[in-house]
Amino acid sequence: MLKRATMTAALEDRNTVWDFIIIGGGATGIGVAIDAASRGYHPLLIEAHDFGKGTSSRSTKLVHGGVRYLQQGNVSLVLEALKERGLLRQNAPHLVHDLPFIVPNYTWWEAPFYGIGLRLYDFLAGRHGFGASRNLSLEKTLEHIPTIETEGLRGGVMYFDGQFDDARLLINMMQTAVEQGAVIANYVEARELVKEDDIVRGVVAVDNETGAEYRLRGKVVVNATGAFTDTIRKMDDADASPMISPSQGIHITLDRSFLPGDSAIMVPHTDDGRVLFAIPWHNHTLVGTTDTPIDKAELEPKALPEELDFLLTHAARYLNKTPSKSDVLSVFTGIRPLVSGNGEGNTAALSRDHTLHISTSGLVTITGGKWTTYRRMAEDTVDQASTVAELDPQPCKTHTLHIHGYMKDPEQLGALASYGSDALQINNLIAENRDWQEQLHPALETCAAEVIWAVREEQARTVEDFLARRSRALFLNAQAAIEMAPKVAALMASELDRDEAWQQTQIDSVTELARTHFLMPD
Repeated sequence: MLKRATMTAALEDRNTVWDFIIIGGGATGIGVAIDAASRGYHPLLIEAHDFGKGTSSRSTKLVHGGVRYLQQGNVSLVLEALKERGLLRQNAPHLVHDLPFIVPNYTWWEAPFYGIGLRLYDFLAGRHGFGASRNLSLEKTLEHIPTIETEGLRGGVMYFDGQFDDARLLINMMQTAVEQGAVIANYVEARELVKEDDIVRGVVAVDNETGAEYRLRGKVVVNATGAFTDTIRKMDDADASPMISPSQGIHITLDRSFLPGDSAIMVPHTDDGRVLFAIPWHNHTLVGTTDTPIDKAELEPKALPEELDFLLTHAARYLNKTPSKSDVLSVFTGIRPLVSGNGEGNTAALSRDHTLHISTSGLVTITGGKWTTYRRMAEDTVDQASTVAELDPQPCKTHTLHIHGYMKDPEQLGALASYGSDALQINNLIAENRDWQEQLHPALETCAAEVIWAVREEQARTVEDFLARRSRALFLNAQAAIEMAPKVAALMASELDRDEAWQQTQIDSVTELARTHFLMPD
């Protein structure tokens, strides 16, 4: 069993000197842990909250090269992302799959313009391509997207990109890192950087569950905290100038009836310059995203009324069934850790390239980038950080490293397909206790055995951990998540040896959070 207690016990030995201490349990940080451990180094990763609590669980659920970056002329980023997209599908086929996208054409010039652009996208993908783009007639467009707005519709252009479940991939990545030899613990917060002779040599950390304090020693410290990058940098240098220009993007979840097929809609240019997506996801319809500059990053960012209006208005332009606020089952908000554009006011125009920074005291900061390129970001970080740590150089091994749960053709697993090979173990739990076969809510396919598995093997510590990130209930249907909470709390309490007071606190906490994912009806 992958027990958190086993992970935190490894922090208690003051004589241990870690090769890497990684702060941040999102895609970038866990990617660094996988890369370092697979090379034979000895990394420790600590996360103040839960894995993927921030940006890494709140993406548009796409593994993509970035059609918009091609429009901006950032060919190098597109090339890198398309290659990484291919490696992700190769190494995690249970979670990354092809998805056809339709660009609807309502004016005469769109078919040739987007058709040529998307053929260039195919060309750049090369052997990592997901399928050839092609122009579609009006009839074929309606076959793929029967609910698309037909007034003025001339046809469409189809191309292929990738889709995934971001938080589920992240949890599998955490398991992969541990299998490779990393020590990874959630709810352990870095409070202070330790310096010797003005060089960062460790971290003072606190276990937010128990209050235990650890003085951790490391040869190099990696700051991989995404939108909160500058908080750690200021621990190193109080006068450090900000690197991050945060921007938030929101998504709304609708019933599958709004997009009943297996194809997505991509609108290349909306009123604010961003790409708009409407995609099928976990038997629901996901619409996003916005790009709104914000003053500072929040752990639980809130959707702004104008952002909600923007998505509903734009969705209504392209769907023949107009969504209203009462149709929104959940709304969630993520923050992009965009690297400062030196006064650039439009965050949609800031580069998604990653930035690697090494301070004069040796703190290594990796930020920017995008989910799709996490592996390459990690490779670059370990290359540089191992030099700072004066470690013997070792080659990167993650190009062909299978992610935990690796399984081809997981569709045969039904509702447990996203677990890949772990689905077999979850079915064993059900065989052990038939009560764990119970579906926790009629609107979602989640069963009780998944809660048990999440606690035993995925370091789930709270009801929110399960409802938001081990399952995706909170992001799919916030009301269903509230109604599931008591059963989830009871199951977790049994596994974690918690009392009724803990259960009630958990239910109250996740209910309050879930209410921020609601919209008031029109």
